[in-house]
Amino acid sequence: MLYVGRIVRPHGIRGEVIVEVRTDDPDERFAPGKVLVTDPGAMSSTSTDAAAYKVPDRLRIEEVRAHLGRLIVGFDGVYDRNVAEALREVLLCVDSADVGPLSDPDEFHDHQLVGLTAVTLAGETLGEVTRIDHAPASDLLVLRRPEGGTALVPFVKAIVPEVDLAGGRVIVDPPEGLFDL
Repeated sequence: MLYVGRIVRPHGIRGEVIVEVRTDDPDERFAPGKVLVTDPGAMSSTSTDAAAYKVPDRLRIEEVRAHLGRLIVGFDGVYDRNVAEALREVLLCVDSADVGPLSDPDEFHDHQLVGLTAVTLAGETLGEVTRIDHAPASDLLVLRRPEGGTALVPFVKAIVPEVDLAGGRVIVDPPEGLFDL
């Protein structure tokens, strides 16, 4: 499953929700009629409405519009604020099999990078990519370090000159001090 958004909170009284988008193609992923798989694992356990409402496995988008860098989305069957409140923090996903290949050879889906081994130009193991954080300046590879802990590596060509999917690794040319923190 590929994470494409997160329901942040309800919007208004008619069941609409604010969605934080986590995809490069929101027009495709959040088009009316599209069905998104839900992952309620990140839901706030403090919501009393969440206990009374079972989050469906899938949500069909009825309407969508842009709002302050996020989307306001109306889902089929979610017609009041109480139900929308129960969806707070639900992750929205698509099946990776439904996602076509990218046209740019230097672009990758998150799921392609997670699990790869990060190595230096000399072949020294730096860690394993455990997730991708999408920061405003650049994406960050989150590495689980061999000695424990984590490290963040900016996913830019100057620092990560090569991604070898077939070899199961990313080549990292870290600037001095990157792993000293």
